Amino acid sequence: MHKTRNILFHIYMVAFLLYLLVPLLVMGGAAFNDSKLPTIVPWKGLTDRWFIDLWNDGRVWIAFRNTLFVALGVVALAVPIGTAGAILINSISGRWRATLYGLMVAPILIPGVVIGISTLLFWNHLSVGSGLHLSVLGQVSYIASFVMLLVLARLQSFDAGLEEAALDLGASHGQVMRRILLPHLYPAIGAGAAIAFFQSIENFNVTLFTRGGADTLTVYVFSKVRSGITPTINALALLLILFTLGAAIWYEIARRRKASIEAAREAEARRAEEAMA
Repeated sequence: MHKTRNILFHIYMVAFLLYLLVPLLVMGGAAFNDSKLPTIVPWKGLTDRWFIDLWNDGRVWIAFRNTLFVALGVVALAVPIGTAGAILINSISGRWRATLYGLMVAPILIPGVVIGISTLLFWNHLSVGSGLHLSVLGQVSYIASFVMLLVLARLQSFDAGLEEAALDLGASHGQVMRRILLPHLYPAIGAGAAIAFFQSIENFNVTLFTRGGADTLTVYVFSKVRSGITPTINALALLLILFTLGAAIWYEIARRRKASIEAAREAEARRAEEAMA
């Protein structure tokens, strides 16, 4: 029975990985196929023309710049808003906590189309025109909720007694925040910033309604699909995937290196304690 379970588990894992990776491999292969259609069948020869066309496409670089601008703006606003919301929720109790938590989580459950239209109508009512600034505000309204959930989860492992001890020793509330609470929250804040950045890059619905005449990568790809998609989109997607994989590998290497250094320090400290004993 145990052997059968292991076999079924491995079959499932292989099928799951194939389900995820095969479309990516097909997409990446189409970027090198000398065909005007984004496909690998029929294969018409190896080429780099689609990467050259992508490099010479000025519109995609403008869209890329706008996407980075919006993503950085979202991170700059969503991280402090989400962190402050998590700290506030964690500091109160009872019915008010449940109410505030529901209000903060609610934007995640609202369709992006509704958020985009609502953002546009609200700010137009205040005589604020559409543009990338509205895309930032519209995305922050729900991405901040993701940051709040991450920071709130991290706060569950925080020992409130540390704050009380610091205050009893004469520390101000600002010092407690900077030197005790925020250092404990840095991993969650960093993860929240990363999620906010990538959530903004892949956002389409909110951006489509609020961008005005500006392009972002998702809008650019959408316009290409409408006007006639070419393998330049495959080349763009392949470069983004390679960048993401490179960043993930770099992060993992840095994490393991840091963990090995900390383990070496702990081992050295234990040896020093044993020598003193």
